[in-house]
Amino acid sequence: MIPARLTGIIDYGAGNLGSVENALRQLGANARLVKNPEEIAINSPFEKIIFPGDGHFATAMEKLDASGFSRAIREWISADKPFLGICIGLQLLFDSSEETLQNETNDGSAVSRGLGVFPGTVKKFPGRKIPQIGWNSTKACKNKGIFRDIPQDTFFYYIHSFYAAPADIGIIAAKTEYYLEYCSAVESGSVAAIQFHPEKSGRWGLKLLQNWLEGK
Repeated sequence: MIPARLTGIIDYGAGNLGSVENALRQLGANARLVKNPEEIAINSPFEKIIFPGDGHFATAMEKLDASGFSRAIREWISADKPFLGICIGLQLLFDSSEETLQNETNDGSAVSRGLGVFPGTVKKFPGRKIPQIGWNSTKACKNKGIFRDIPQDTFFYYIHSFYAAPADIGIIAAKTEYYLEYCSAVESGSVAAIQFHPEKSGRWGLKLLQNWLEGK
């Protein structure tokens, strides 16, 4: 049963908000958009926060900085409050990314700064067929947390050209193969983040969201 606690969906001017809202509505969750970073400051009415994102890493980080959400997200996570990142919402948690504002001509020497919640970088897939678009098998490291009661090698929906490479492999919650085996989910303390889109992944995507909503 989904708790009545209020869940916020960060709206920083980009991201796949509509389908996330619809998925939470299907689950009976009490959720609304967070349009101002002050809403998740001290005495926030929200108990949980979801950060859904899509698009370009460096552009998204610029918007977070300009809006004040970058600081608010760091403070939320530092306070050990429940946080779920989706797609770029996972990637931005790391120190840096190879996806710069000049990524089309990037030779790999330049990087974009991320939120720095976790040490590590975000790298471009080595193959020519990118982005990865579509369903892919996802191997959970443990049958608990957000992957509780989800069958091993369940297919979720992906769309991305870059992948996270955590410095601490202990935070990896799931792995997926696309040209190489890479980290497709992390869990650490009250933070969970996934590269795929649970809101577009049918039954098991909803189950993953339900697991997160029901968690502490």
